[in-house]
Amino acid sequence: MAVRNDKGGMLFAAPALMLLGLSIVLPFLWALILTLTSQRMLTPNPTEFVGLENYSRLLSISAREIPQLRGPDGEIVRDGNGDVRYGRLRPLLRADASTRAFQVLTEVQFGQKRYAVLVKDLVFWRALTNTFYFVVLVLPLQIGAALGLALLVNSPLKGRTTFRTCFFAPVVTSMVVVSIVWSFLYNENSGVINQILGAISGGGVAAINWLGDESLSMPAIAIMSAWQGAGLQMLIILAGLQSIDQQLYEAARLDGANAWQQFRFVTWPGLRNTMVFVVITTTIAAFSLFAQVDVMTQGGPNDATATLIYHAIRSGFREQDVAYGASVAVVYFVLVLGVALVQRRLTATADERRGARQ
Repeated sequence: MAVRNDKGGMLFAAPALMLLGLSIVLPFLWALILTLTSQRMLTPNPTEFVGLENYSRLLSISAREIPQLRGPDGEIVRDGNGDVRYGRLRPLLRADASTRAFQVLTEVQFGQKRYAVLVKDLVFWRALTNTFYFVVLVLPLQIGAALGLALLVNSPLKGRTTFRTCFFAPVVTSMVVVSIVWSFLYNENSGVINQILGAISGGGVAAINWLGDESLSMPAIAIMSAWQGAGLQMLIILAGLQSIDQQLYEAARLDGANAWQQFRFVTWPGLRNTMVFVVITTTIAAFSLFAQVDVMTQGGPNDATATLIYHAIRSGFREQDVAYGASVAVVYFVLVLGVALVQRRLTATADERRGARQ
């Protein structure tokens, strides 16, 4: 009968727990304390306790109805198409002390009424939206590419080792270097991508400003990020593929299963745990987008590529508002933790759910 030795286990784990506490737990607690102050880098003013003021500035959101224009007779003014015309909102916000610090994030229409969504930190909410947008873009691109590459290098092809090395090379290359190279590739005037598109179309496709167009800059960064990171997920998925019992494939072939049916009923169920791990780790990595933005677009154009991490670092170091930057970082941590827990809950098996309830 085995005897548990909890003291021995804790003794062996103590060095790792100590390093974990010094490198992660203590810095996070210190950042949490900073969020409750007015700490700045270079300022003659002493640091003061401000409570939740930083979080109020960061997360405040409100709504205000935009008034409809009315004529001298009280009738609603309409344009040439018969649509209702609305007045200017900015003078109303400035006249009201409670909304003077707010900016318009977006406008929404409900019937004949139009409302403006107001926030105090416009860049934060744009960065939050951009971060989720990047995650939605890069997840299917990167995981899909990784799965395809893993299936390719797992097949009996000559030179598989060379292929694995080539596909994994971007992963071990510095992200800064990769971002600089792709900035040249995306260049509007001399970039290779535009030259290839122009050559294929016979000059019919005009030069595209990949990093200067608000609608294209984030998809361009997502494509580059998926290319750079797919090699790591490829190796993880490849390990999962090689752990599947080959007898299952033999049995499927004997039953007359084609390649797609083998993938659907043998490969995919066998990769379930591997894919759960890949999805969660890729999601966490996608939320931490920073280097690509810092090198390629600096958050532009018009904050179209600003992300939570970029906003936190820009606020804390470049604008020297350490307390506010720490507040953004804490919100980012809570957000990523929540998304990871939700993902894990959604991907848990029935047996894992029963075990958790017990």
